[in-house]
Amino acid sequence: MEEQKIKIHRWLYPAAGIYGLGVGLRNKFFEWGWLASESFDLPVICIGNLAVGGTGKTPHVEYLIRLLRDEGLNVATLSRGYRRKSKGYILADEGSNARRIGDEPCQMKRKFPDIRVAVDEDRRHGIRQLLELKNPPVDVVLLDDAYQHRRVKAGLNIVLTDYHRLLCHDALLPAGRLREPAENMQRAQVVVVTKCPEDIKPIDFNIIAKELRLYPYQKLFFSGLRYGQPQPVFPPRAKSGSRIKVLDGTEQVLLLTGIASPKPLLEEMKRRAAHVELLAFGDHHDFSRKDLLLVEERFARLKGTRRLIVTTEKDAARLRNHPSLPEGLKPFVYMLPVEITILQNQQSIFNQTIIDYVRTNPRNGLLPKGKDAHAT
Repeated sequence: MEEQKIKIHRWLYPAAGIYGLGVGLRNKFFEWGWLASESFDLPVICIGNLAVGGTGKTPHVEYLIRLLRDEGLNVATLSRGYRRKSKGYILADEGSNARRIGDEPCQMKRKFPDIRVAVDEDRRHGIRQLLELKNPPVDVVLLDDAYQHRRVKAGLNIVLTDYHRLLCHDALLPAGRLREPAENMQRAQVVVVTKCPEDIKPIDFNIIAKELRLYPYQKLFFSGLRYGQPQPVFPPRAKSGSRIKVLDGTEQVLLLTGIASPKPLLEEMKRRAAHVELLAFGDHHDFSRKDLLLVEERFARLKGTRRLIVTTEKDAARLRNHPSLPEGLKPFVYMLPVEITILQNQQSIFNQTIIDYVRTNPRNGLLPKGKDAHAT
């Protein structure tokens, strides 16, 4: 395993120490019962991390949606709806957009219209609202990015850590990117090392397992990213002859991102296109009119007739209804879908771990029998 270069601001260690005291005291209050955690009478799975920045939470949540939905379960997701322009509990519908519920919930509702997608800053209140839903009732709730939201006691905690920035090598904010100390992953029953490279070697799995120092009750898995074929963000015009259907290695691409870690996507696009230019903004960036004029300008610089703009599914959720996106750009805007794959021939074990938890902790003791666990 190649040694990862992680930028640590060592001069900020004193500030990180103060931050750590505050985080540690808050966690102790929950452990001592001075701050209350609430459990619920249905399976609640939390997918989170200890660090700020992208570890690939959304593709992992989507993986669980597919897995549990295929088991005949009625799935709901709940998040705070990061950077949305609304407040309180909202249950997404066909008309929901990124400004109202956030880009990631909007993405999930569009991909999985048959599940419940809700947002609420107060996860306890959000779960109570989901429990009120009928026809059909919710069987399992997936909490997106709620590992630090300890007022809800999830039955199964899954912590993600980026292969390129393992939490055991990181430091607390503001010196590093950790929201709480690495040892606090002990609250999780499952740990997943995400964004592993395709050429990862078997010895690397063993090295990482030793470095993470997990407890016997914790299960460790490794996942990688698998990109699909580009899809038009504005499909009503998909029949236009000017549209590019696939990347065949001849295109000039403007890669537009508003995510925390664009590097894996950039590397993927360089394998698929003749020339790629990256225009990167911060995570969950709210594109302004000025930003989109810059996109138009950069796109115009690309040469040839085989040109297109490629973005992420999350960014597409914000661009789809943006009033300032030039009409002339829309036929050229594509998104690149991404899924995760469980590595090391452990997909069936991972699936069974999730399904076993849900079926041994059913809502009101009643759930459909479903199928045997299988690879998805």
